Amino acid sequence: MKALLLSIKPQYVDKILRGVKTFEYRRRLAKEDVSIMYIYSTAPSMKVVAAVKVVGKLSDSPARLWEKTKTMSGISRDKYDEYFRGREIAHAYELGEVDIFEEGRNLSEFGISVAPQSYAYIEI
Repeated sequence: MKALLLSIKPQYVDKILRGVKTFEYRRRLAKEDVSIMYIYSTAPSMKVVAAVKVVGKLSDSPARLWEKTKTMSGISRDKYDEYFRGREIAHAYELGEVDIFEEGRNLSEFGISVAPQSYAYIEI
């Protein structure tokens, strides 16, 4: 079974782990449907810190997607607008149950040597 491994900045990882950010925004979605997403916290942590259930995907204009997701976005409107500037379509993964790892895991445990720019598929 395939899962996604996503690189996410630490300030947003923290909000996902605390349950205040339940939407992960992306300029493009993975081609394959997955039900599990592993979260790689970028520098300074540089560890895979959690597995999260993917409960849905949303795609809409940036303005409409913001209206649908803003209460659990975990991001400011300015950062959101900056991220999607010039885009006609914005995407978000809706996140469910979070399994936080007691100790962060190295990418090598997932068969990956370099952190993905956006995402990578992994076999689980």
